[in-house]
Amino acid sequence: MQKFDESSIIVIAGAGGFIGGHLVDALIAAGFARIRCVDIKPMEQWYQVNAQCENLVLDLSDKQNCLTAMANADHVFNLACNMGGMGFIENNRALCMISVLINTHLLMAASEVGVKRFLFSSSACVYNADKQKNSNVTALKEDDAYPAMPEDGYGWEKLFSERMSRHFLEDYGLDTRIVRFHNVYGPNGTYDGGREKAPAAICRKIIEAKLSGKNEIEVWGDGEQTRSFLYIDDGVEGLARIFSSDVTDPLNLGSDELVTINQLIDIIEEIAELKVKRNYKLDAPLGVRGRNSDNTLIKETLGWAPSIRLHDGLEKTYAWIYDQIVSNPKT
Repeated sequence: MQKFDESSIIVIAGAGGFIGGHLVDALIAAGFARIRCVDIKPMEQWYQVNAQCENLVLDLSDKQNCLTAMANADHVFNLACNMGGMGFIENNRALCMISVLINTHLLMAASEVGVKRFLFSSSACVYNADKQKNSNVTALKEDDAYPAMPEDGYGWEKLFSERMSRHFLEDYGLDTRIVRFHNVYGPNGTYDGGREKAPAAICRKIIEAKLSGKNEIEVWGDGEQTRSFLYIDDGVEGLARIFSSDVTDPLNLGSDELVTINQLIDIIEEIAELKVKRNYKLDAPLGVRGRNSDNTLIKETLGWAPSIRLHDGLEKTYAWIYDQIVSNPKT
């Protein structure tokens, strides 16, 4: 964990979410004691709750709530938004776009109270869809977001909010940072209910197949679409490094280990010690055909890039999801 001023008041918007919860734990472990955690969800629905923090339940689409959250704040990580896996994104475009109110009002409040630094959490969904039509995709560089053709709904909101963050820096002097996440996964995250992403969804399906003895799973698409997946520990480390850097332009934060969904299943089968029959659902939401992170710029500017192998991260993720399912069986 990169260090900045430990006496600062740090606000984590979306702290009840997957990445937010892990970031809070990492900041506490690094010695930061003045952390304000904010999320719209009731606290019993937060993925992780740390009693050492000031924990607030607030709807940050409301500006007054943003001013409450920003009181005396020095630094802000905005991780708050409506999001999920491709099934959620494709079926909730308006809901995803409404998240623009969160970043708008957080930026306004941060500027008004004199926040020293503000990080906006963006997504690889901002990238031009024409550059992602083949499974054997060329890794996406930061410049590939333009000309603009992002994921409908969610991607447009993220790209617009990136521009807004940039203009708050230019017009109001608010020191902003922008991180573009690529498919973050790991323990203490969503693995069912419709918002889960591919690694957690496939872990859950294979675990359920193993426990039921049916030994078959449903796979969205033909399994040949490609992605890279970022383990949460690399995600949190990258967040802190980008926040602490002097880089104000967007930076990719993703693994460059490209795999097909079928290869992802192969790895999880090996971890589970189980071969499953794959029933391909060709009419399921798929998103782009291929997407990978080009890490040239983050290596050049920060001297660092994500390095945790997919197999290693999936082992930990599979073990955690297995424990959750066994401990909380469906009735």
